[in-house]
Amino acid sequence: MTRTPRRYAVYLHLSGGQTEEVHFPTLETFQQWYQGIVNASGSGGFVNVPLSELDGEYLVVRPEAVIGVRVEPQFAALDDT
Repeated sequence: MTRTPRRYAVYLHLSGGQTEEVHFPTLETFQQWYQGIVNASGSGGFVNVPLSELDGEYLVVRPEAVIGVRVEPQFAALDDT
């Protein structure tokens, strides 16, 4: 039987050496958000990164500052982390 992740942790590795962790409820939600980064990378503008622990709060980064992305499915209950 296949387990279903409760959410996805996404680690953004930025050019200054920082790593930001954000969460998405589904892989499709992450993919839609990531398309915004890919499409905005040539424009030189900013992209909002939703901070999961704060509703309506965002981290704003330039798309070219994101040098790596790691996506990790999380199977544990939210209270277990």
